[in-house]
Amino acid sequence: MRYFIAISFLLIVVACQKPDRPTKEWAIALHGGAGNMDSTKFSAEDIQLYEDGLRAALDIGKKALEDGHSAIDVVEMVVKNLEDNPLFNAGKGAVFTNDGRNELDAAIMDGRDLNAGAVAGVGDVRNPISAARLVMEQSPHVLLIGKGASLFASEHGVEMVDSSYFYTEKRWQLLQRSLQKAGKNGTVGCVVLDRNGDLAAATSTGGMNNKRYGRVGDVPVIGAGTYANNNTCAVSATGHGEFFIRYTVAHDISALIEYKGLALDEAAKTVVNGKLTNKAGNGGIIAVDKYGNITLEMNSTGMFRGWADASGNEGVAIFK
Repeated sequence: MRYFIAISFLLIVVACQKPDRPTKEWAIALHGGAGNMDSTKFSAEDIQLYEDGLRAALDIGKKALEDGHSAIDVVEMVVKNLEDNPLFNAGKGAVFTNDGRNELDAAIMDGRDLNAGAVAGVGDVRNPISAARLVMEQSPHVLLIGKGASLFASEHGVEMVDSSYFYTEKRWQLLQRSLQKAGKNGTVGCVVLDRNGDLAAATSTGGMNNKRYGRVGDVPVIGAGTYANNNTCAVSATGHGEFFIRYTVAHDISALIEYKGLALDEAAKTVVNGKLTNKAGNGGIIAVDKYGNITLEMNSTGMFRGWADASGNEGVAIFK
């Protein structure tokens, strides 16, 4: 009888243990910003355009993962695509500061070794995420800002553009309206688990519309808007950056997994719909853990998002 009980207990313990390797061959999630959006103000054509943009970026990531590309390569590819899409507040579609300029931020992090790179306040780099990766791989630094970041990017072959490249009529008119009321915010990001079990995260933004020039949000602050650690998860955040910085949102989710043993969903809910909500921190996160589980958590009414994994689970969505 004792032998039977001991064996039964052992089987229960083994069944409850998490696997050492990912349960999915690969997984990916992306976002195009979160906020309190009014669905009635989106036409069917608007929704279709945004969903098509999300799907196009998702397809790039899926194909790259199926072809065996690394997580760090895939997050850069996907975010570059989103930066080139004027629908989203990053790269080509970046919003304006209160003095009518564009100041872009981006960050990337490799979960294998916690290596990270970021740029902030650049206005002449076509794809800030590529500049951020070069900071990570070609310098001893983590974050470069302003003219120094632009010069570094130019010296390392990143495509530079005139400030007029970032002008879109939609964003300019948004600035004019925001001069009369509160500004808007938005971001793009991607998190990936690849076939090798490696995690990576990347995030890029034009910042808050009508922001004070020189303001930097959470995106290039490692642990706030961007974080990846092979032992836990990869996170990309979007929302009111000051709150995400104060509560180190991305790292906090990872820490709850690492130190308290929470599941990814529970950790994300604790931070996004607990700590942030209690402090009026509006926004959301996308995350994937080392097992290939995906979560897309928000405390706002909407978040442009897409997800897919090797088991065939995939989709895009905008509203809650």
